[in-house]
Amino acid sequence: MGSSMEGSTTLENNPSNDHSNQPVGSTSARQHTAARTRSSIPPINPSSATIVTAPAPRPKLWHNLRKRTREMLIPARPVGKPPGVLQSLKSILCASWLNMLLVCIPVSWALHWALPHSNASRDTVVFIFSFLAIIPLAKLLGFATEELSLRVGQTLAGLLNATLGNAVELIVAIIALVKCELRVVQASLVGSVLSNLLLVLGMCFFAGGLKYSEQGFGLSATQLNTTLLTISVIAVLLPAAFHFSVADQPLTDAQEAHDILAVSHGVAVILLFIYAGYLAFQLYTHTALYEDKGIHSIATTAYTSPKFNLHHRFKHRKDIESPRPDDILTSPLTQSPLPRVGTDASTTLPPSLMTQSSAPHGPVEQSILQAHVEFEEKEKKKEEEEEETPQLSLWMTIGLLIVVTVLVAITAEWLVDSIDGLTSSGHISKEFVGIILLPIVGNAAEHVTAVTVSVKDKLNLSLGVAVGSSIQIALFVIPFIVILGWILEKPLTLLFDPYESVAMFLSVLTVNYAIQDGKSNWLEGFILMCLYLILAVTFWFYPGTDPSGVLKTCT
Repeated sequence: MGSSMEGSTTLENNPSNDHSNQPVGSTSARQHTAARTRSSIPPINPSSATIVTAPAPRPKLWHNLRKRTREMLIPARPVGKPPGVLQSLKSILCASWLNMLLVCIPVSWALHWALPHSNASRDTVVFIFSFLAIIPLAKLLGFATEELSLRVGQTLAGLLNATLGNAVELIVAIIALVKCELRVVQASLVGSVLSNLLLVLGMCFFAGGLKYSEQGFGLSATQLNTTLLTISVIAVLLPAAFHFSVADQPLTDAQEAHDILAVSHGVAVILLFIYAGYLAFQLYTHTALYEDKGIHSIATTAYTSPKFNLHHRFKHRKDIESPRPDDILTSPLTQSPLPRVGTDASTTLPPSLMTQSSAPHGPVEQSILQAHVEFEEKEKKKEEEEEETPQLSLWMTIGLLIVVTVLVAITAEWLVDSIDGLTSSGHISKEFVGIILLPIVGNAAEHVTAVTVSVKDKLNLSLGVAVGSSIQIALFVIPFIVILGWILEKPLTLLFDPYESVAMFLSVLTVNYAIQDGKSNWLEGFILMCLYLILAVTFWFYPGTDPSGVLKTCT
């Protein structure tokens, strides 16, 4: 008790306490204590103060780039457990019936080394067996590419298919460049563009049109791709215009050849920069334009009933067991097929269907339309949740890519060596070999891949393979080969044969007209394939020219 009173006396006799009658925990007491604390802090000298800066923010561009890279590596559907080594080897051997042609690889090698050069038919036989040997190798390359594409996103998968699909053309072009077969190099590169634009794309439209009345795709990305192709064609036509414009000028052949080489080298460097910008646009800034979903994709329309006898062959087993509403239902008022809602639930309805849905339908039409939309969303959700089962492990896939690339390089060398002997008889020209035969061999894998996915209503991926491959040839492979020839001191220019340049320009123009509405059907595909056949017939009789005579100076 005494100590308590003593503490009270001390508190009351403290002259600095003006609020002794207030409780210790009151607001006035806390304010007074804070004021005493502030007054006891000495003033800060600005000259001696240490400024603590916050850590620099992480660069947003680098962060977004890493984020986008991770997103591209995320597969569209979950990937199952990879098989073992034995199962992977079995999958490789049974990948396609074209594997029976693998026996042509040792046969072509043996004929190349065994047959004497004095044999008149040596080069013809070696060319035929080497030609047949590369076809299954290209198919295995496409098989490995598909297995690798399962483990990445759709945009990167399309880029991988287009890139690795051009590996055969690139290898053949490099070997022909080293051996000074410059006319074959130019013809094979132009032929690859024609084959992808007309034959591969035409087959995609035709095969998809056998199952669907009209297939929609992303119009914005496709129009941009045709613009890039037009730029590449202009880059090929300008050296030709340069050559014919200075024909009346007092220039020597050596001076003109030097100028055309300089122009070709400069244009090739610029084309590579354009291709780099295209990659940034496709993989980083506008990836949504290259996917099979979103408002940029036009919806696909199915047939009211199968129009071709092959319709049932395109169906999966689950489709046969449970028929789709768009295969059996039609609108009672319009007697027209109900369009499919694209390939994704987020795809908006086309204007025709939006007009019909906003019109005053009866209860039957509304129920049919609602059931159709619900079924599409349910099927798409089920498809996205399904697990992809890989046929090869990752390391087995990479090993297959390496082995096939080596085999293609060796076999392509025998193929190129035999071209002179094959064409010396006059029965077939180098122009036809380069424009038609070599691209068919190199694009064999792309043909199968693009047509397969088009039948599954993934036309954006088909366009990414066919048109994307043409862009890679025009904006990357052609300028890369020109610059490589510059390094190896080979006089390869962008001055192509005038007939080849005109054929490529007209092909790009025709494809642009065919895709400008954002829809395709089997007739458009049929037209593109027929145009390719027309060009094949003309190139069979066309001898080919070297306008400036520069290619003949290669040593």
